[in-house]
Amino acid sequence: MNRWKPLIALGAAQFLVVLDTSVMNVSISQLVADFDTTVTAIQGVITVYTLVMAAFLITGGKVGDLLGRRRAFGVGLVVYGVGSALTAIAPTLGVLVLGWSIIEGLGGALVLPALAALVGGNYTGRDRAVAYGVIGGLAGAGIAVGPLLGGWVTTYLTWRLVFAGEVVVVVAILAVLGWIKEVPATAPHRGFDVVGAALSVVGLALVVLGVLQSSTWGWLQPRNPPITVLGFSPTPFVIAAGLVVLALFRRWQRHRETRGRDPLIRWELFDIPPLRSALYTLTSQNLILLGLFFTIPLYLQVVQGLNAFETGLRLLPVSVTMLLTSMSAPALGRIASPRQVVRVGLLVLFVATLWLTAAVRPELDDLSFGLAMAVLGIGMGLLAGQLGNVAQSSVGEADRSEVGGLQYTAQNFGSSLGTALIGSILITALTKAAQAGLAADPRISDAVRAQVGTALDAGINFLSTEQVRAALTAAQVSPAEVDALVGTYAVAQLQGLKVALLAAAAIALLSFLATRGLPSARPPAPEPVGTAPSPPVTTPARVQDQSL
Repeated sequence: MNRWKPLIALGAAQFLVVLDTSVMNVSISQLVADFDTTVTAIQGVITVYTLVMAAFLITGGKVGDLLGRRRAFGVGLVVYGVGSALTAIAPTLGVLVLGWSIIEGLGGALVLPALAALVGGNYTGRDRAVAYGVIGGLAGAGIAVGPLLGGWVTTYLTWRLVFAGEVVVVVAILAVLGWIKEVPATAPHRGFDVVGAALSVVGLALVVLGVLQSSTWGWLQPRNPPITVLGFSPTPFVIAAGLVVLALFRRWQRHRETRGRDPLIRWELFDIPPLRSALYTLTSQNLILLGLFFTIPLYLQVVQGLNAFETGLRLLPVSVTMLLTSMSAPALGRIASPRQVVRVGLLVLFVATLWLTAAVRPELDDLSFGLAMAVLGIGMGLLAGQLGNVAQSSVGEADRSEVGGLQYTAQNFGSSLGTALIGSILITALTKAAQAGLAADPRISDAVRAQVGTALDAGINFLSTEQVRAALTAAQVSPAEVDALVGTYAVAQLQGLKVALLAAAAIALLSFLATRGLPSARPPAPEPVGTAPSPPVTTPARVQDQSL
């Protein structure tokens, strides 16, 4: 039991950091009421949190190299706890942004890379595979349990208690920090790369911002943006600017290496096929997962009219099966290679997403929907139980914190991209379906058709049919035409949801291309507990740990 004590502390931190976003997503309505603001403003708060996390994770990994991973982990937890406390008592929206989006985001950017390196440094062989399986499962559990916990607390108590509880958990983890074996600082002390850190933050922030805002601005054709660029939406220009900054960041890293200075990222890491494939697949996994966790709650809450707690209950099967499947990683490793397991996981994801597409109906079939969600959790668990271990075991001890930063950057970028891309596809499909239904329905007069068509061209939100009916009635549309338009919109809702889910299924299939570099052989027999790890094998690209 003693050997699993570090995993208890590290797993609690992983669950804590992932829990936040899913709790906030189901608390939006209450936050709007409490701060007397708009849904758009609360979505902005969530966006800033994602931006801070994605932009500072690489820098957070390098800080862990310089300070030592356990020390960086502890400092990050303190920062995170301060942000949680401030969020719990936030009197205004600005304080909420400061506490949750910025301070908690910065704390998480320190915690996550150090956490990944500490798991690799505290375990070897099969124990390491078990540890990464548990960490991956707890990440999925945080995503899935967040709506259930947040929905219940928000519905029956107050969302502030979630963040107050986080402070208690942070204090508890800090109290047992000694359970975790220190992984010493390994980076050469030749100056922290301030310019590289700034370039990486700005570049990643611009890319993530552009992707996140695509559903609001539009991808090419502007959709009521504050500005246009050469008649187009700002989205491609913001993303392109981010890519240019990231290209400058890469040139700067090469420049520092030629000068004998310590770079923020060693680009030779990307020459390691298992690591490269693990990062690509982690991005795809989180793109699919967060895309689905954006789409499915819309179906349950907006179309079916369920409250936050009822929605969380329907998401629970994902958490249970994902956690159990992730923890089975060592057993699977005895009969299949990581590449085979990941490919099976992607295939299961594809099947589960198709099943969910069929389950999106006017009337909710709880049995079919619940089984589809359980299968989805199995697919996610197969990926989560492998990819973290592959990423960390593909490098030597000195690079684990840096790889942890890359690993969680890939995950957060995938999460941001999933919400934005799948959300944009959903809104576009909804608009096109509504326009087609509007043009084909003879019950709608030309005047009303023109009025509603103009509103559709300007961009619409995913609203409930009751909200649509109320808006049309307030606009003094005749009752017969209101019924026709509401019926058209209800059909368009389901079509938009199905197209978004099919897009996620297509991404699962395309992700097979990212798996070619994953290890194709089963790992060696586990090392006896308490012995030193096997000597590393030197490759032309990097020193690689063969303890997969």
